[in-house]
Amino acid sequence: MPRIATKPQDLLSQSEALALSGLEFMQSILDGTNPGPPIGATMGYTLQAVEEGRAVFRGTPEFNVTNPMGTVHGGWYGTLLDSAMACAVMTKVPRGSVYTTLEYKINILRALPLGTQIDCIGVTDHVGRSTGVAHGEIRGVQDGKLYATGSTTCIVMKIA
Repeated sequence: MPRIATKPQDLLSQSEALALSGLEFMQSILDGTNPGPPIGATMGYTLQAVEEGRAVFRGTPEFNVTNPMGTVHGGWYGTLLDSAMACAVMTKVPRGSVYTTLEYKINILRALPLGTQIDCIGVTDHVGRSTGVAHGEIRGVQDGKLYATGSTTCIVMKIA
């Protein structure tokens, strides 16, 4: 069961993180060996599943992520899609390397009603020595509706 870091000391050191492949790193978050980032608690989502080239986050938007009009803020969709797509890339990053998002784009297709449980699925299209490309979607768990899509380019950097 995933757990969330509550202070900087909970996170792995750089050397500990670099000793793991990206897939091992993500699997250790999913099984609770290592903590997930606090952004998940802030935004109301957790890592649900991970395998090579794919990451799934599950979440439910509540009132705390609304804009002044009372609808789900676009930043919630973007943060969730960035997490899923970039973590999909992470699953293909080798030991001794790190990644970060270079750019991402989202398309919000319909309003997401508050309290609707969703899955956000990120899938890699390509991961090489220096770049990773992935796409993602947000779908309702119960209704199966597609609420948003996205794409990302990540930079992959060999550190060790």
